[in-house]
Amino acid sequence: MQDTREARPLRADARRNRAQILEAARDVFVEQGPGAPLEEISRRAGTGIATLYRRFPDRQSLMRAVVIDALERTAEVARAALAEEPDAFSALTRYMHRTLDVRTAAVIPTLLDEVAMDEAEIRQITDQGTGPVLQMIEMAKADGTLRPDVTFGDIGVMIVRFSRPLPGPMSRELNDQLAHRHLDLLIGGLHVRGRQGAVGGPAMTLDDLRAMQPESDPTRPD
Repeated sequence: MQDTREARPLRADARRNRAQILEAARDVFVEQGPGAPLEEISRRAGTGIATLYRRFPDRQSLMRAVVIDALERTAEVARAALAEEPDAFSALTRYMHRTLDVRTAAVIPTLLDEVAMDEAEIRQITDQGTGPVLQMIEMAKADGTLRPDVTFGDIGVMIVRFSRPLPGPMSRELNDQLAHRHLDLLIGGLHVRGRQGAVGGPAMTLDDLRAMQPESDPTRPD
């Protein structure tokens, strides 16, 4: 059951604390997995553990809030890119880079088995971000700038691949810089003027990605 305290308007300081907790939780879950200590999350957020529990009474509610926050940020990024960029390929490029920054494609795979992704609210937010990206892809194909064999699934999986931290003693800053560099190299291959050689492997559609999501556990509380 969703905590009713989250439905009430929050004061500015409470909103700030909540945002800091969600950002810290996102990073800690990516680095340490869904079982990461909540004390570490509150430490990074700069809040006490009591503040964390006041906003999120248990680990499940925190993980769900992190997923929703990431999806909402991604949807906002997609809408802004589509509205503000001069052409569809530029919008798609901006979307991919900004999605790396908000780490949506890093945290959601980490929490995929912990949060019911087919829940109505989460599905609705997901669709809000999916629509603009599909529009960018189709517009870029129509204006001749995006390779005709690129699919929504290609874009999503590419971002996931670049979002996970690299192994070894590498700083977060360097890891992020490399992710953006490698994404730029890949984007060059997406453009229609790029290399047009055969692409191996299956072309994954949006339906294919949805079919791969695990079914919700009927015993999990809403």
